[in-house]
Order: sequence, then C-alpha cells, then structure tokens
Amino acid sequence: MEVDLPELIELERIIQEGRPYLEARSVCEIEMKGHLFPVYVLSIGSKNPEAPAVGFFGGVHGLERIGTRVLLAFLRSLLARLKWDAVLHHQLASVRLIFMPLVNPAGMWDSTRSNPRGVDLMRNAPINASEKVLFLLGGQRISPHLPWYRGACNTPMEAEAQALCNVVQQELLSRQFSIALDCHSGFGLKDRIWFPYACSRTPIRHLPQVLALKDLFNQTYREHNYLFEAQNCQYLTHGDLWDYLYLQVPASSDQVFLPLTLEMGSWLWVKENPRQLFSRLGMFNPKSPGRLHRVLRSHLVWLDFLTRAASAHQYWMAGIPEQAEQHEARHE
Repeated sequence: MEVDLPELIELERIIQEGRPYLEARSVCEIEMKGHLFPVYVLSIGSKNPEAPAVGFFGGVHGLERIGTRVLLAFLRSLLARLKWDAVLHHQLASVRLIFMPLVNPAGMWDSTRSNPRGVDLMRNAPINASEKVLFLLGGQRISPHLPWYRGACNTPMEAEAQALCNVVQQELLSRQFSIALDCHSGFGLKDRIWFPYACSRTPIRHLPQVLALKDLFNQTYREHNYLFEAQNCQYLTHGDLWDYLYLQVPASSDQVFLPLTLEMGSWLWVKENPRQLFSRLGMFNPKSPGRLHRVLRSHLVWLDFLTRAASAHQYWMAGIPEQAEQHEARHE
C-alpha cells in the first residue's frame, strides 16, 4: 500500500535519480496503521575510511517537516551540481557525506512529534541530565500520551533512535574527524546552531574546535543570521541522542566529533503570520510558499560550508592547541 507522505516520496525520487552518485539503503522499517515506513541512509563521496565525514539528519520529530525539506533541497542541489561542477567532484573525493533526512517517517505521516509508540526520539537515549530539568520538557516517563515521553525505564532505544545511533557509530565515530548536523525547528525568533551538552552545564571537551568552526564561518560569511551556543544555555534535557553519542568518544583520544543542531527559529514565522498558531504544523514550519523558499535557500550555504570545512579541517584546526591553552590560562 502506497504511503502518502510527500517528503518520503521526494526522498525516494532523489534516490532513484541519484543512482550514479548516491548509495542508499534502508536501515529499518517502521510499521504504523498497516503501513511500512523505511528509514533511509544515503551516502556520497569518498570511500576512504580515513576520510573526514559529515552526517546530515532530519525529521527526528515528525512535526518538524522543514528540517527534512532543507536536507532534500541540499541533496537536490548536490546532484544538480555533480552534472557540471568539477570542483565539487574534487571536494567529494576527500570527504564523505551521510544523510538521514527522515528519521521518523511514521511520526511525520501521522503529524506527531513522537514516533508511533509515543516516544520523543530526542529524549530516548540512556543518559540523564546532571541537574534538575524543566517538568515535561526535559523528558518524562509518566505517559506516552504526554509530550516529551522518554520511553519506559531500562528498555532498548526505539528502532529509529537506535538506527540513527548505529549510523553515527559506523560512519562518523569510526573516523578521526567528523561533524553531525541535526535539523530541527520550533524554538526562538532566531536560527541557532546548538552544540552539546543538553544534559549538563559543563563545557564539552571539543569547545575550542567548535569555536574555531564558528569563527571560520563568521569570517567567511559575515552577514549570516545564526546564533552559536551550547544547548544548555536554553534548557537541560534527559535522553539527548547527541550527548549520548558524543560521550562515546574516549576522553584520551585525539578523535574529533562535533555534533551540531540547526534549530530554526520558527517563532519568527508565527510572529509574521499569527494564523499559523491555529495549525498543528504551524509552530514548526513556514506556511507561505515565499517564506518556505527563502528558508530552504538560506540554509544551503551553511550545509555546504560544513562539507568544505570538514574536507579542509586540518588547516583551520592547526592552531587550536595553542588557542585552548590560552583560553584555559585566562580562566585559571
């Protein structure tokens, strides 16, 4: 039985049209109301296991369709450029790109934040916040009928969350340098780039690398509209998948893994069009075609920047040890 989910239909069309360049596979299938929803992983670029990699993730929350649509637009752009852009071919020879544009297809089809079992996938990892979290918002185990449900205690992660973790472990954490970008919406009036932690107010070990990446982007695109901050500047949560994955990098290792979240400021869309408050999807997605197209265009620069920054990481990271020592000296 066909599934009427435009984002999934578009993704499968991209897979078919991109076959000369893209590798694609389904990492799990989710059943809901008689339908089976595949969760796809796409890859493109270098097959050298030592090459740096960037992972792009979207659709973790079913209501946030715009994250998936941004990644589909980026994939379309890459495939169109590969037909003529020799520089892109050269770039992809030195970096691997991984895409999971639709992690929670059943939730998106059902227009819910959670997966079919009522679990918020971004509260589902086996990790607890080190401090008190906000009631419900920080993750709860009371009921799947309430928002931000983590799942039952001491049970395996949900299939979609486990599939995401498996892909990150296999494709990103196996490398010396990698970046992950998870695309979300639903918070604030400004687009934010969040980095760990969500479970603690302690700065992450790779804060110098994150700040160097931020400075590189600021210097390259001075007119951008992003606010870079740790997620804990806003609130703490239990069960964050990216905290869980980041903490799997050994503290003694010189491996660098930078998990980032693009949190699109959807309150601005509601401010411009208050009628969106009366739509279930309105708090999370731009409604007018003009605004949608502007949002899709505006983030392509950031996604393309990450691919180029990863492929050239050895250059912009060269002075980081000295910067980190100076930062520590100033705070002693």
